[in-house]
Amino acid sequence: MPADQPARRRRDPQKRIEEITAATEQVIAERGIEGLTHRAVAEQAGVPLGATTYHFATKDDLITAALQRAVDRYAAYLTDWAARRPGLTADQLTVLLTDVLLDCFGPQRDQQVLEFELYLAALRRPALRPIADQYIQLTIDALAHYTDPVTATTAAVAITGLTLRGLAGTQTPTRTDIETCLRRLLTPLPPAPQHDSRL
Repeated sequence: MPADQPARRRRDPQKRIEEITAATEQVIAERGIEGLTHRAVAEQAGVPLGATTYHFATKDDLITAALQRAVDRYAAYLTDWAARRPGLTADQLTVLLTDVLLDCFGPQRDQQVLEFELYLAALRRPALRPIADQYIQLTIDALAHYTDPVTATTAAVAITGLTLRGLAGTQTPTRTDIETCLRRLLTPLPPAPQHDSRL
């Protein structure tokens, strides 16, 4: 190679994959799953079309990478959230989870729509289901810091349903709606009255 000709810079494959995956999320956020194409992702990432098809042969490969990225981000968020709140009463947990859900319908709405769109892609793509399962399990694991496993599972399912209702429905649940539902699930019920068996 002539001395005056600069050496060709090697591209970091992992960095390129991360750029394409981030661009996939951006395309889905703007156009939905139906608007996702390799060409759109390449344009968003500012890379040649061949780079996207080299790392991700199919559209489903792009969706899989984006869903895993979203799950990993959610896992990091929950780990930090629980670490900063090591001990909560049922009432405190109810109020704080309500705050989180209200943010999902406000400042975080666009991000939540993206993540639910990726999550729901598993309806018709069985290969995505193990990754989609992680969403609920991560929530269960986080709630298990504060309550028993059955209550944590029930609350995690309810939170998913409340979020989807608020994002896809015509009416956003109010603070009272959310708190009433979560308090019913998270507050231990008093013991049932004992009936005299001789009566």
